[in-house]
Amino acid sequence: MGAPADQIARLRLIRSDNIGPVTYFQLLARFGSAQAAIDAIPDLAARGGGRAPKLAGRELVEREIAQVGRLGARYLFLGQGLYPPLLAELESAPPALIVKGDAALLDKPAVAIVGARNASAAACRFARILAQGLGAAGQVVVSGLARGIDSAAHDGALETGTIAVIAGGIDVAYPPENEERQEAIAARGLLVAEQPPGVEPRARHFPYRNRIIAGIAAGTVVIEAAPKSGSLITARHAAEYGREVMAVPGSPLDPRAQGCNLLIREGATLVQTAEDVLEALSPIHPRPFRQAKRSYAPPETAADTDEATRRTVTDLLGPTPVPVDELIRQAGRSPAEVQTVLLELELAGRLERHAGGRVSLA
Repeated sequence: MGAPADQIARLRLIRSDNIGPVTYFQLLARFGSAQAAIDAIPDLAARGGGRAPKLAGRELVEREIAQVGRLGARYLFLGQGLYPPLLAELESAPPALIVKGDAALLDKPAVAIVGARNASAAACRFARILAQGLGAAGQVVVSGLARGIDSAAHDGALETGTIAVIAGGIDVAYPPENEERQEAIAARGLLVAEQPPGVEPRARHFPYRNRIIAGIAAGTVVIEAAPKSGSLITARHAAEYGREVMAVPGSPLDPRAQGCNLLIREGATLVQTAEDVLEALSPIHPRPFRQAKRSYAPPETAADTDEATRRTVTDLLGPTPVPVDELIRQAGRSPAEVQTVLLELELAGRLERHAGGRVSLA
C-alpha cells in the first residue's frame, strides 16, 4: 500500500524551493489542503511577479517515504500524532520531522544541554553528571549529538531518556566518530531529523537544528561556549521562544567560558547542579512561555489582493529586514491582505524571511 495522498502532497510542499515553514502553513491555511495549495502556486507566483517555484516531484517524495520506512523511522507532521508540543508553538516549527526510536519521549518534560565541541575534560564530566541528575529527576535531555558537551550529555542521559537532534539525514552519522553513539540513541532514546535521509549536514543546516533543540525543551543549559558559537545561537533561540536560559559559569581566563559568562551577564540563570536547573524550571517560579502566533491568516480571513495593494506593500520592502507588523501598519491594509502579498512574493522568489517575523526583498 502506498503512502496517503495527503502525506505525499504535504512532503512535496515541504521539499520544494521557496517554501519554508511560514509559507507552508499560510498555504495550508488559505487553501485547506496541500494538494489544493500545489494547484494554486503557479497563479500565486505569477501575481508576485516571478515564476512558480520548482515543486518536488511525486516520485522523489515516494522514494523518500520508502527510504524512511526501510530505516525503521517515521514522520511526525505538525498537528498530528506525537509532534513535540512545545515545538509546535513556534512560527518556525518544522512542518514535518523524521524520528527513529522512542517517540514517547517527546511527551515528557525536556531540558536541552549544549556547549563547546572542544570542551574541556572537566566540562564534559560536568555535562554527563548534570544529565544523569536531570534524568533521575524525570527530565529528558535534548542535545545536538556534536562532539564535546553534546556527546557527554547524551551519554549521561542514555539510561533515562535522551533526544538527539541531528543536522543531516536520520541515517547520516555526523561527526563520523559518533556513529555508535547515534545508533545507541536510536535504540534506547530518540533521533530527530528535519532533513530527508541521505542528506549530509552542511553549515546552513545547523542553525535549523539549533532551533529544534531549543523548541523541544522547556529550558536550555549552556556549558562552555565561545561568544559566537552555535551553542549561543541555541540559547538565543530559547530566549526568543520565551524559554528558560541557563548557563554554567567558568573562568574568565578560559575563552570557552566567555559565552556562558556573557549569557549570565545578560540575565541567564546561573546553574551549578541539577537541582539549580529544576528550580529554574519549577512552576513555583514560572516564566510563562511566549506562545508563538503563526503569521498566516486563517482561512476565513484570507484575502485576495489588488494591484494597488501589491504595489504598496512591495514599495515598503527593501534589502533591510522589517517586521511584518510594521509593514501592516505602514501599508494601511488588513493583515490578511499584506500576508497574501508576502506569500505571493515569496513563492515568486522575491522575498526572504528572517528571524523574529521580519521580511526583506530577496
